[in-house]
Amino acid sequence: MKIFIDSADLDEIKQAFEWGVADGVTTNPSLLKKAVEKRKEKGEKVDIKSYLAEILKVAKGTPVSLEVTKTDAKGMAEQGRKLFKMFNPVANNVYIKIPVNPAFKEDDKTHFDGIEAIRELSKEKIPVNCTLIFTPEQALLAAKAGAKFLSPFAGRIDDLIRTNAGGKFDKTEYYPMEGKEEKGDTLGDNGVVSGIDLVRQCVQIIEQYRFESEVLAASLRNPRQVRESALVGAHIATLPFEVIKDMLKHPKTYEGMDSFTKDIVPEYEEL
Repeated sequence: MKIFIDSADLDEIKQAFEWGVADGVTTNPSLLKKAVEKRKEKGEKVDIKSYLAEILKVAKGTPVSLEVTKTDAKGMAEQGRKLFKMFNPVANNVYIKIPVNPAFKEDDKTHFDGIEAIRELSKEKIPVNCTLIFTPEQALLAAKAGAKFLSPFAGRIDDLIRTNAGGKFDKTEYYPMEGKEEKGDTLGDNGVVSGIDLVRQCVQIIEQYRFESEVLAASLRNPRQVRESALVGAHIATLPFEVIKDMLKHPKTYEGMDSFTKDIVPEYEEL
């Protein structure tokens, strides 16, 4: 499973690539705004265009997803072309992030505008990362439209299921991939019992029908979700920097290192 870093912080991105664990980057406008403002507060002279170019150079040879801000098919396609034309020459690694459904409410008439934009850009050989996927059927339509990456939001589905069940919860705490039972019934959202279950169902559809799309597990909040994304066959997982750091932590590893270093034979170390 490939690992993308979900960040716009240049230092975090550089570190992930220096560690040798990053296979790409996902960003969004709000992450970019925070990252640029953070540097400006430190007195650095920086603008979003030059800052994005630096990210693309650091990630050269791996995909970087840049998100559109328009919400209609024509606007998203035009903005996608503009972003691709402006930034892809930097390192030839730009993917355009398009929402699967840009509608704000059920009676909006723009439900298929995302699919239309994906199809249009894909026909022009502009690779698309379809974002905000919350059902396997959304993933199916995005794959049929030609999206290269399909991004189901695992953590947010867990949030929805827990919210609907009532009670308070910490978003970073683990939610079981097999779901939870309440009064004899498994909690869920229209047949999806957890965020990881959503990822699993998306993978099953993509592989069963041999689409060229890859499932990119998004909105992962802890290492166990990363593990389970890999176990259910996600092709990619995009992770916040802190989750990447937590993946190597275990108390028995620290304990083992302590005992191993105490047991080093001086003659062996001097060889």
